[in-house]
Amino acid sequence: MTLNGWLQIAILVVALTLITKPLGLYLAAVFGPDPQQGSRGRTFLDPVLRPIERLIYRLTRVNENKEQNWKQYTVSMLVFSAVTLLVTYLVQRIQQALPLNPQGLDAVSPGLAFNTAASFTTNTNWQNYYPETTMSYFTTTLQLNFHNFVSPAVGIVLAVALVRGIARREANTIGNFWVDMTRTILYVLVPISIVLSTLLLSQGVVQNLNSYTQVTTVEGGTQGLQQGLLASQEAIKELGNNGGGTLNANSAHPYENPTPFSNFLEMFAILAISSGLIYMLGVMVGNRRQGWAIYAAVLSLLLIGIFVAYAAEASGNPNLHGVNATAVQDGPNAQAGGNMEGKEVRFGIANSATFAAVTTATSTGAVNSMHDSFTPIGGLVPLFNIAVGEVIFGGAGAGLYGVLMFVILAVFIAGLMVGRTPEFLGKKIESHEMKLVMLGILVLEGGILIMAAAAIVNPDALTSLANQGPHGLSEILYAYTSTIGNNGSAFAGLNGNTTWFNTTLGINTLVGRYLFIVPVMGIAGSLARKKVVPQTAGTFPTTGPLFVGLLIGVIVIVSALTFFPAWSLGAIVEHLLMGTGTQF
Repeated sequence: MTLNGWLQIAILVVALTLITKPLGLYLAAVFGPDPQQGSRGRTFLDPVLRPIERLIYRLTRVNENKEQNWKQYTVSMLVFSAVTLLVTYLVQRIQQALPLNPQGLDAVSPGLAFNTAASFTTNTNWQNYYPETTMSYFTTTLQLNFHNFVSPAVGIVLAVALVRGIARREANTIGNFWVDMTRTILYVLVPISIVLSTLLLSQGVVQNLNSYTQVTTVEGGTQGLQQGLLASQEAIKELGNNGGGTLNANSAHPYENPTPFSNFLEMFAILAISSGLIYMLGVMVGNRRQGWAIYAAVLSLLLIGIFVAYAAEASGNPNLHGVNATAVQDGPNAQAGGNMEGKEVRFGIANSATFAAVTTATSTGAVNSMHDSFTPIGGLVPLFNIAVGEVIFGGAGAGLYGVLMFVILAVFIAGLMVGRTPEFLGKKIESHEMKLVMLGILVLEGGILIMAAAAIVNPDALTSLANQGPHGLSEILYAYTSTIGNNGSAFAGLNGNTTWFNTTLGINTLVGRYLFIVPVMGIAGSLARKKVVPQTAGTFPTTGPLFVGLLIGVIVIVSALTFFPAWSLGAIVEHLLMGTGTQF
């Protein structure tokens, strides 16, 4: 580890902290003040965007002043998601007959088309294919890029609906899904994407619709280099916590991420909206300290992950002679300079480890290095980050409503300890809310363990592994953890483009998104109907260091108790065996 590496990490943390409040205030203005009072929030973009917004409502016949209860809001979201999933599937199946296909790419196979449609609809962006040789410009730009806007928008509006449920008193409605979607895309995702795209263009990120460039490789062969609308794709891919790349090498590719500064911009973009939403919570519920308390908890977990991953990768593999050698040597720190396998020299170990922690702490899934090449403990950090439920900042919107589930659980535990009915921001947390919280958590954890267990006993699934032993187990665990967490990154040693994995991983993305969302929306409706009770001397404070520590403890312990046995057989035993000279 180096001082330069730590300084770069510190700059990222400072920049994120500085943007959290202004972005949170802007988001609160977009989604407030309370529409129940007959008014909408005003922003500095209103003179330009408000006429466009009104026109959209006119064309779609949406009454922006009519609100929905939690069931209507949820059904609207599910119908929208189902229709867009079906359209994306159909476009892939007929892309050979559609324009913007200069390479004449064939139709995508049924299993892969289903997996991709489910993946991009749920903001997972898991890719069981080589983008350059599978998806046309038409499919990528008009379908996959379309989901890069609407899938994070769905997450954001659901988080806003839950925050409204907490903030409102004795209300039956939590907003209007169609209005919230429109405002999210129009006022949040599009403007910020334009700014970020421009900055990425200044760094050399490609933006065109040129045909593939044919080049001669070092070995003397030929290769077609895809180009395309990469700057705009990269911007929304990171801002919306999508992660799916137009190029197979993803954010390690110099066309997508050419410089250390572009790498910083992408990490910053990955965290920015999720961080702003946390502060937005404090603004909309009238308790800004609450937002900072949750921010402190998730930032602490992120920094712990960065430290562990950086330390593990900087230490390297004690069995290797230098970076490129394969001989075994006894003694510590034999891999000079740390583990650079699967990493880009222009980023180095610090930025690669930080990017891995950032992209898995959110539901982004973009990678600038190959997680499969990390040391066992370095690879365990991304696996842990996703397994906790994508709540360490988490996906756009999904991170906020995910961490609020753990907040409610932490408040309930605190209430048991002090012997009184738990409360959060004046709302009593009762058995109904706790049943929904546990249902949501069990959906995620059950999906990982049940699906992974089924794959392990399936001989056909095991043939997809590039590695055996504990590393192979980690590859399977990572695949199902990533998809149910709607992350999309992968241990690249697993061949997922098979009937088994296309089907089960596609189902996993849908389970992780929609079976978790329904309990969340149920909680939003339940809390909106409750009265606000005044605080007393016995009320457990949820804005101080004690609560921050409790929240961190609950997140870590719930995950550790659930997944530690599986991790022990995977990454942990691989780390111990690495010390004896055994490699996988």
